[in-house]
Amino acid sequence: MLYIPLTEGVSAPRDLRPALCAGRLAPRAVRLWLGLLLLTALACGFPLPALTPPPLENTPPHAPEQRTVVVATPTPLPESLVAEATAEDLLLVNLYARVNPGVVNIDVAAGTGDEASIFGSGSGFLIDTEGHIVTNHHVIEGADIIWVTFSDGTLREAKILGSDPFSDLAVLRVDDLPPSAVPLELGDSDTLQVGQRVIAIGNPFGLQGTMTVGVVSALGRVLPTVSTATGGTFSNPEIIQTDAAINPGNSGGPLLDSAGRVVGVNTAIRTTTGGNMGVGFAVPVNTVKRIVPRLIAEGTYRYPYLGIVSDNRFTLAQLASVLDLPVNYGVLISSVEPGGPADQAGLRGGTRTVRALGTTIRVGGDIIIAIDGRRVEDFNDLIAYLVRETEVGQVVTLTILRDGQQMDVRVRLGERPR
Repeated sequence: MLYIPLTEGVSAPRDLRPALCAGRLAPRAVRLWLGLLLLTALACGFPLPALTPPPLENTPPHAPEQRTVVVATPTPLPESLVAEATAEDLLLVNLYARVNPGVVNIDVAAGTGDEASIFGSGSGFLIDTEGHIVTNHHVIEGADIIWVTFSDGTLREAKILGSDPFSDLAVLRVDDLPPSAVPLELGDSDTLQVGQRVIAIGNPFGLQGTMTVGVVSALGRVLPTVSTATGGTFSNPEIIQTDAAINPGNSGGPLLDSAGRVVGVNTAIRTTTGGNMGVGFAVPVNTVKRIVPRLIAEGTYRYPYLGIVSDNRFTLAQLASVLDLPVNYGVLISSVEPGGPADQAGLRGGTRTVRALGTTIRVGGDIIIAIDGRRVEDFNDLIAYLVRETEVGQVVTLTILRDGQQMDVRVRLGERPR
């Protein structure tokens, strides 16, 4: 039967009107309503059990879920690359085995006998079978007693044959070398190139026989070394810069090429902490070849001396445009030492001072642009030529600019004061 809701003005069928008008249900409807209410209450009070299908025959117990773990494996290297790396390792291992017996630890003491006390240490290396050992001047400076320890633990007392503060080199001698000691081969520092691999062996912080590896970082550096009683400061030219780790105790030890030949003597580091910061310096072995024989024979080395003072805080390339100079290379003479070689030859120093680049500079002096026909780039270039190519008493020809005019001046070199 279709039941239609009642609205105003519409009559309900006769059999429905009593229930609707009275606001109550018929008895049958009441029973039906009560039954539904009872079922609803029972459903809320007693949850139904979960229904699961019966297990199938021969079905194994449910295993826990397995997660797949992806592991990143490096791509295998070609055998050729592995062999090349192994060869590099073997080269360094072999080099150390050959060279380390020629490297020594040096301990220096002040006082004698029971009063002797060690105040420093460094490194050195054997250069021949006669017991000559090269080290730094600053390692043995002020020492009364020097002990040398070889790689096999043998201890010997050494004596100083000669020392040179300008190059920071010294030569020791040890009698009765141990059988394991071997002299090192000297190479050629003039063939070095920036980027070339170099190896340092020494005793940093007293750790004997330490090897470090790096490259030549730069060539032709200049280190200040000695200030004389007259106030002059002299520099050590053509220094090798390396990033091979060099620390206190490495001083005097060898800097080697890949063949195990000595190309330099480790001498200094630039640091703000006292430890290695990747900037180390070594005296080139060609300087060793020139100076060490004189130290062995005479105990000292005589340096040629020109007798000029130049403000090398700036190059002429930096000063040329500021001071309106005629050239952007060479050496501007600030002053000449009275009575020195340059003074005797008639060279002139500055005549006035000017303010430039935030400081006072003396100008008006001669500008040296060449020596013996070789162009001079700056003051360090001039010093390097004098040290490498000339001797005390030798006459050199300086090409200078004076008041815009070029002229040649002959100068007999004197001996550098100490």
